[in-house]
Amino acid sequence: MLRTSLSLASLLVFSPAAWAQLERAPSTPASRAELVSEAKTIAAGATFSLALKLDHPAGWHSYYQNSGGVEQAPAIEWKLPDGFSAGPIQWPVPAVKDGVFGKSFVYSGRPVFLIDVTAPATLETGETLTLTANASWQICEDACINEEKSFTVTLPVGATLENDPAASELFAKARASQPAKPAGWTFSAQSDGGEILLRAKPSGPLENDPTDFVPDQPFVKSVSSGGSITRDGDAWLLRLPRATKDALDNDLFQGNSLSGILIGTRSIAVPETRVAGVSQQVESLSFSKFMPILGGMLLGGLILNLMPCVFPVIGLKIMGFVQQAGSDRKKIALHGVIFALGVFASFGVLSGILFAARETIGWGYQLQNPWVVAVLMLLMFVLALNMFGVFEMGTSATSVGGSLVAKQGLAGSFFSGVLATVLATPCSGPFLGVAIGAAFGLPATQFFLAFAAMAAGLALPYLILSIFPKLIDFLPRPGAWMESFKQSMSFLLFAAAGYLLWVYAGLIDLDNLLSPILGLSAIAVACWIHGRWNLPHRNRKTRTTALALSLAFAVGGLFLVKPPQPNSLAWEPWSQERVEALLAEGQPVYIDFTAQWCATCQVNKKRAYTQEVIALMKEKGVVALKADKTKPNPEIEAALKKLGRTAIPVNVLLAPGKDPVILPELLSPNDVLSALKGL
Repeated sequence: MLRTSLSLASLLVFSPAAWAQLERAPSTPASRAELVSEAKTIAAGATFSLALKLDHPAGWHSYYQNSGGVEQAPAIEWKLPDGFSAGPIQWPVPAVKDGVFGKSFVYSGRPVFLIDVTAPATLETGETLTLTANASWQICEDACINEEKSFTVTLPVGATLENDPAASELFAKARASQPAKPAGWTFSAQSDGGEILLRAKPSGPLENDPTDFVPDQPFVKSVSSGGSITRDGDAWLLRLPRATKDALDNDLFQGNSLSGILIGTRSIAVPETRVAGVSQQVESLSFSKFMPILGGMLLGGLILNLMPCVFPVIGLKIMGFVQQAGSDRKKIALHGVIFALGVFASFGVLSGILFAARETIGWGYQLQNPWVVAVLMLLMFVLALNMFGVFEMGTSATSVGGSLVAKQGLAGSFFSGVLATVLATPCSGPFLGVAIGAAFGLPATQFFLAFAAMAAGLALPYLILSIFPKLIDFLPRPGAWMESFKQSMSFLLFAAAGYLLWVYAGLIDLDNLLSPILGLSAIAVACWIHGRWNLPHRNRKTRTTALALSLAFAVGGLFLVKPPQPNSLAWEPWSQERVEALLAEGQPVYIDFTAQWCATCQVNKKRAYTQEVIALMKEKGVVALKADKTKPNPEIEAALKKLGRTAIPVNVLLAPGKDPVILPELLSPNDVLSALKGL
């Protein structure tokens, strides 16, 4: 708050225009103001609305909650009876105009600001209650005037909430002046140097490009202040300039979230959205909640020692310490400590990379990106196949003991700890996945402590055995049990891959999920061929053939898994009533009778609806309806019988006054184009 105040002060000191803008005219009221209640009778526990109605003189304007400069937005101080609570001001869509500090966000004429008030459940019928509000606002033209007024609203308490019909038009217009909050929209934001990139994805096709963006936060500028709006696949990408330094070189925009209004034919409210790349203030967990995470990380590090990549190394390495130090137990213990420091250093680098990724991407928001989810899903799936034994990765781990023993001195012990951590990484997927999920929501100190606990778990056996080398005799013999344990751990990774596939389905839509499933199958075949035939003891011809086949299946699988190109064809759910209503309005209708289990239906979706087809559908005003027969549906069965069909796929084009046009079962773009051109 202090830095923000200094920033504002420095703007005023170094901007003569600011003094002119903030010069006060005589404090004579210029706006008429009124506080209106939508309810004429309130009830216990009910929520009702009040409206602050301003009437500005010609040429004057008040301001949005973020004025764009240093002007003051309307504010209300409430004095309410016990138990009442007032919500925030609900802001209408402002106009964007030129101001002293760039663009200003203003209200001219007669703006109305709504406030919801909730009554306590303890009210008794027959009471009469008085609500008091002290409102203040600033209006500007060439100069600015601060205005204020106090209001009282007296309302009786009845058995039920009853609205005042005389106020209905005022409140209806006030609600219509506010930005819409449509369902299904997704937003993500990222800091990019001196700009913030805001990505807005609607629930349907891109239509009527927005014209501007009004931010709620100061020091973020509107699109019209040097930014841009472009289409990015199935979303809009907004580049919003931001003020990063003022005249005193103070950082200005320090928030980690962005919200505002997307201005357009239908203005949209953008909810609070995390800005990746801006430091996030994360609350610390209490001791009781943090300890289970520390314990889980410690246990995960200990279990890593049971992996085939690591377990055979323990005894060999401790014996190497003994051979280097002779019979001096202090030197043996020192080697163990230095080895542990190497493990801690490795985990420090790993946790530093992950922490930087969290600050850059923003945990959870990267899962809004289908490419990120696809890569994580593939990584989990391939690691699971490796741990299950379909193929081997990092086979040099079996001989790591000899290479570690060969290292001499304390420096050798340190780098042996580093190498042991690196070799444990392919086996650590199930534990690191859980660890990352738990630790990413922690503040910096607890984040690094959590990974230090995992490092301690991995290093602990080495420390104990270096202090008590004779305990090596009690270690179980490496054997088949280790491979079984490793394979059992693969199911955790398969579960993680399955979860990410579920997330991926939500991002690319269920209709596009078949390709990724087939792609994962192809990648599994590639791993199997590599693990079975691309082995050192095979002859060169066999290995070359195996490598070529593995690459072919892997590339094909990656092509199938990658996110699909956005398809702007918006499908509505089918119903006979909807068909009849559209035809009655003179609109043609295209119906796809389909089901998820219908393979031909899925092929049709992939190949038939090109951008040319979609453009012609829009040009002809065709409404696309999907009749989903995945589950039994008697209404769909009846509609198919009317068309003389019993099996799917069936694609039909209906137009008012014309016979149905039933398209071929295996669709091509030309089939659909020909039918559309006949309208």
